[in-house]
Amino acid sequence: MRTVLVLMDTLRRDVLSCYNPTTDVQTPNLDAFADQSCVFDNHWIGSAPCMPARRDILTGRYNFLERPWGPIEPFDVTLPACLRANGNFCHITTDHCHYLRTGGEGYLQEFNTWDYYRGQEGDPWVSRIDEPNNMPETFYGRVREQYQKNRQLWPSEEDMPSPKTFQSACDWIDGNAGADDFFLMVEAFDPHEPFDVPDKYMEMYGGTGGLDRDYFEIPEYKRVSATDVNPEAEDYLQRRYKALVTMTDHWFGKLIDKLAERGMLEDTMVMVTTDHGYFLGERDYMGKNYMHLYNELAHLPFIVHFPGNARAGEHAHQLTQAIDIMPTVLDAHGCEIPADVCGASLVPLMTDPDAPTRDYALYGVHAMTVNVTDGRYTYFRAPVAGNQPCFEYAALPHTIRKKMGSDCPEEIECGRYFKRTKYPLFKIPCKKPAQIEGTTPLAEVSETMLFDLENDYGQVNNLAGKGDPAEQHMIDLLLRGLEEHESPAEQKERLGLG
Repeated sequence: MRTVLVLMDTLRRDVLSCYNPTTDVQTPNLDAFADQSCVFDNHWIGSAPCMPARRDILTGRYNFLERPWGPIEPFDVTLPACLRANGNFCHITTDHCHYLRTGGEGYLQEFNTWDYYRGQEGDPWVSRIDEPNNMPETFYGRVREQYQKNRQLWPSEEDMPSPKTFQSACDWIDGNAGADDFFLMVEAFDPHEPFDVPDKYMEMYGGTGGLDRDYFEIPEYKRVSATDVNPEAEDYLQRRYKALVTMTDHWFGKLIDKLAERGMLEDTMVMVTTDHGYFLGERDYMGKNYMHLYNELAHLPFIVHFPGNARAGEHAHQLTQAIDIMPTVLDAHGCEIPADVCGASLVPLMTDPDAPTRDYALYGVHAMTVNVTDGRYTYFRAPVAGNQPCFEYAALPHTIRKKMGSDCPEEIECGRYFKRTKYPLFKIPCKKPAQIEGTTPLAEVSETMLFDLENDYGQVNNLAGKGDPAEQHMIDLLLRGLEEHESPAEQKERLGLG
C-alpha cells in the first residue's frame, strides 16, 4: 500500500471549482484530480492554527483542548511511528518553516527521512547583518526584513521553496519508482502569506497594477477598518492570493503527473487538504487566529484519490476532520489503530458511500472558543469573562517562538493529569492565548454564536440565546465531545458549562 498526503497551507475551500463552481481561481490540476477522486463536502478544521493542525494529523487527537501550538510530545503515538513499526517507509518533504522554530520540534524526526527547503516567511536563513537592498519604501501591512533577504536567493520560480518541495517529491518518486509500503507527506507552505508570486501568475488576475504603494504581501492580522488598507489594496491582496493558489496548483500537477508517469497513481491513495482557511477582507477581517472560526477558516477542502479510482467523481457527505487521516492511513496499510486515536477510518467509504464516520466535530484555538458542528449547525461557545480557569498542559513546554509559563514560573504545577500517559506534565496557567497578539486577545470572540448552515451558510444570523431548540442540542454535543475527547475538566467551567 502507498499513501501520499499533500498539505497546502491556507488553501481556502471556496477557490476550488469542486466546491465552488463560480470561482474565478484557475486550478486545472486540482480540478482534474477532483474528477478522479472523492470530494469530501463536510470536512472541518480541528485544532488551529498551523502546528496544532499538524499534531492533529500525526496523532489522531485534538491538540487544542490541552495545549496551544507546540511540539510532538514524548507520549504521542504518531502516524509515521506506527507505519514504520509495521514495515512502511515514511518520508516528508516540506518548506514549512515552523517545523524548525521553537514550538515545532519532533515532527520531522518521526519520519525515516525528511527534506526541508528554506526561506519561507521569517525563516532565519540568509545571514546578512546589513538591511537588504530590496526593502520597499512604501507598503501596506508588514514587511519582514529576513524574508526580503531570503527571497534574493530565488532568481526563478523553480528556486522558490514550495516549487522545490513539489520537485523534491517528484524526484523522490523517481528514485523509488515501483516501491510499495510507503507514506509520503508533501507539505507546501504556499499559498500561506507572504503572497509572493511571479508576475506571470498575477497577469491571470489583472496584473500587478492598482496598488498605490510598492508592496502588499503580508497583511496585519487586524480588522480592515482598523488599518489603512483601502478597497483597491484589498482587491490587490486578494488577487495575489489567487495567483499564488494557481502557482501551487501548477506544481501540484507535476507531482500527480509524475505518479501517473511511473504507473503509481491508480493504486496509490492520495489525500489533498489544508490546515485552515484565511480572511482576505471578508467580515472586515484580515488573517486568522483572533476571530471566531467562521466557515472561511473552518470549512476545509479534503479530496481523496482512493486506490483503483474508487468513488472517482463522487462527493462524500460524512463529517470528517484532520484527526481522521491517521486512522485512515493506518487502516489502509493494514496497521492496528492505537486505542488513543480519536479519529475515524474513512476506508469503509471506499466501498460504502453511506458508511458512518462521526456525528459531531469539535474545533478551536486553545484558550479561545470551543466550537462544534453536526454538519447542520455550527456553535461557537465563548469563554466566561476573564477566561478562567485556563491551563496549558505539556511535557515539553515550548510554544510558538517562546517557552510556556515564562511569565509565571512560580505558579506552574507538575503532575500526572492525562489518563493516556504516565508522563508527568507541566500545568501552566494560561493568561492569554499563546498565538494571539495584542492587549485584548479575546475581544473578537466574546459572544457565543449559533448558525443554521442549511439556511444561513454565510453565518450572518446568530441564533444563540434566542430560544432556538437547536442550541441545547449543540450544547449537549459540545459537552459530550469534551467528555469523549478527555478534555481537561476546567474547560467546562471556563466555558460557563460547569
